[in-house]
Amino acid sequence: MAFGRPRKKKQDDVADAPAQQEATAMPGAQEEGPTPGDTADTGAAAPGVPDAAALVSSADYERNTRGPFDLSEQDTTNGYIDLGALRINAAEGLQLRLEVEERSKRVIAVTLDLGGSTLQLQAFAAPKTEGLWDEIREQIGTSVGSQGGTVEERPGRLGTELFAKLPAQTPDGQAGYRVARFVGINGPRWFLRGVFGGPAALEPTAAAPMERLFRSVVVVRGDHPLPPRELLPLRLPKDAAAAAPDTPAPARPDLNPLERGPEITETR
Repeated sequence: MAFGRPRKKKQDDVADAPAQQEATAMPGAQEEGPTPGDTADTGAAAPGVPDAAALVSSADYERNTRGPFDLSEQDTTNGYIDLGALRINAAEGLQLRLEVEERSKRVIAVTLDLGGSTLQLQAFAAPKTEGLWDEIREQIGTSVGSQGGTVEERPGRLGTELFAKLPAQTPDGQAGYRVARFVGINGPRWFLRGVFGGPAALEPTAAAPMERLFRSVVVVRGDHPLPPRELLPLRLPKDAAAAAPDTPAPARPDLNPLERGPEITETR
């Protein structure tokens, strides 16, 4: 398990995008791993999908048995990293990077790096009687479309998901695209959004470990009242900041249909 430290980020020119942000990680993280959407390809072939028997819509996805879980449903005493609103299963080889809003210094997202793939997580307050994912999918599609990209809505192993493509230039200067898989889970008074990047956005086999990690996440909603879509507070794990390295990472633009944290990042 490894962590890293603060680094500056530059926002994309998208309407209602948040102010500039800074990414924080903790001791020992690699300086720059893949981030959601870093995969570029010049080919037109669609990515592989899991066995059809495993594909379900969000209406058919059994969250309370498959996860992610509410704190009331899962014991996190051992083996979990406490990030405040999120508790992450400490898988071997896992690296964490926290996204920090530069103006407020508030942690607004966590990105998990595992096996060359990434998973960005954000948790939000939600109404008691209805979920947010249907509405949010529509907003993501509008935001991606405004940048010349496309989205495909399809059933997945985590329920209904969006597969997004944005135009990008490959390292050798050819026209390609960058991709990300968006998933969303409605929980009891919370909503958890995940963005898969790297091989996990394209290949079912590569996605499987990250999907297991996503399903093991535990959300801590808390008892205090919050308006729908309010970001649940995240924080740095104890004793993590002291040993952080001093080298900042280069800036990169972000896209955020929900006005919180990065979604699809530039191809390097």
